Amino acid sequence: MTNLGTMDPIIEGFKKAFALILAMDRELIGIIFLSVKVSGLALTAATILGLSLGAFLGFRKFPLKGAIVSILNTLMGLPPVVVGLFVYLLLSRSGPLGFMGLLYTPSAMVIAQTILALPIVASLSNSAIVSVDPIVKQASMTLGATPFQVSLTIIREARYGIMSGIIAALGRVMAEVGAILIVGGNIAGYTRVMTTTIALETDKGNFELALALGIILLFISLAINLVLHLIQKKGVIQAGR
Repeated sequence: MTNLGTMDPIIEGFKKAFALILAMDRELIGIIFLSVKVSGLALTAATILGLSLGAFLGFRKFPLKGAIVSILNTLMGLPPVVVGLFVYLLLSRSGPLGFMGLLYTPSAMVIAQTILALPIVASLSNSAIVSVDPIVKQASMTLGATPFQVSLTIIREARYGIMSGIIAALGRVMAEVGAILIVGGNIAGYTRVMTTTIALETDKGNFELALALGIILLFISLAINLVLHLIQKKGVIQAGR
């Protein structure tokens, strides 16, 4: 009986959380929308920059290339709070970019998440490109393809590995809390996203909203991992042909 009584608040919390989700609570929807917007913009920027860098490293040979690749691999595990501190110092009033007034805005959060996602996209894109069978390049050149067309052919062959990198980067930014909490300030209705709201509401004891956002974030993470699994599986099947 004691255990059941202890579980009552938890069960009640989940009931209220699902009620918030089903009622399409305005605050809940606003937080989710901002989370998707910030992460989407960061992922787009990281994909453009990361894929360009990964392709450059994959197609070019130059001194210190190995060192740059090693640095990128190391940066894949960047501590989010370190990135948050770095961006904070850049955007603070006394920082070099303080004149832009971006601190405690969604733009600052996008910058922080882009920095976190970029090494993942760049490193995994480079790895996918260099793993393409050299025969593909030789066959393209034999058929009279230009260097640009050869590059596009190789990127197309590496597309599953590249997409895996992009999906992995999406998972990183969607689950991020430390960096965006530092540079965004967790301002209600302006910079408050799912992860920072969960942390705040849990501290306040408002478990209904925290649980509702946690459930949604869990489903998003599950969807990301499912897509990643399907892409990797398709890539393995494609490589086996």
